[in-house]
Amino acid sequence: MEIQEKQIKLNGHTFMYREIGEASAPPIVALHALGKTSESWDQVFTVLGEKYRVLALDQRGHGGSREANTYSFELMCDDLLYFVDALNLGRFTLIGHSMGGTVSYLFAESYPSRIERLVVEDTPPPYQKKHIEIPFRPSEPLPFDWQVVPSILQQLNEPNPEWWSRLKDITVPTLILSGDSSHIPQYKLHEVSELIPNCKLLTIENAGHHVHDDNLTAFLSAVKCFLN
Repeated sequence: MEIQEKQIKLNGHTFMYREIGEASAPPIVALHALGKTSESWDQVFTVLGEKYRVLALDQRGHGGSREANTYSFELMCDDLLYFVDALNLGRFTLIGHSMGGTVSYLFAESYPSRIERLVVEDTPPPYQKKHIEIPFRPSEPLPFDWQVVPSILQQLNEPNPEWWSRLKDITVPTLILSGDSSHIPQYKLHEVSELIPNCKLLTIENAGHHVHDDNLTAFLSAVKCFLN
């Protein structure tokens, strides 16, 4: 079964997404990290697509969804709602990595009735920590709109405390996957897992922040076990 690349209009903007699996199969929606695209899920897709309808959205400013010029976690959360509504997805499993994981937390807090299960890869919601300096724009061409970077880093520097206080509103079964050599503080992931009522935290060995790239076999094993 081949991955299909498709285009869709959402709230006046053009978005690209990738899809694999039977239309009648249980749906999974995947959200990529900052600077990545939906293609980053391809290896995961080819396995999960055997049993599920898997869709990965190029989030605003990335890949084929570069039309938008305003960026925030909240706007990306809105994009996801427009996307699943446009495709008539009632309840679905949501998988998010890094930036996409933060969007997934926000969506699950705001629309818990839409989520079947939640998988977050190696990220807590943004929290108060050492100030992140916003880097200069690189001179080489990028596969995403550079303006995403200062917009998102600004939110990391000034996180909304509600993103943490509302974790208790995520009522669906949740799996957080971390990498044993990731730069993400493990104690923060543990805090998240304690705040979400029905949550399991699993550390994947031989993996950094990009768990599904570093140890695909273990990532897929954990996700398939959780979904079953």
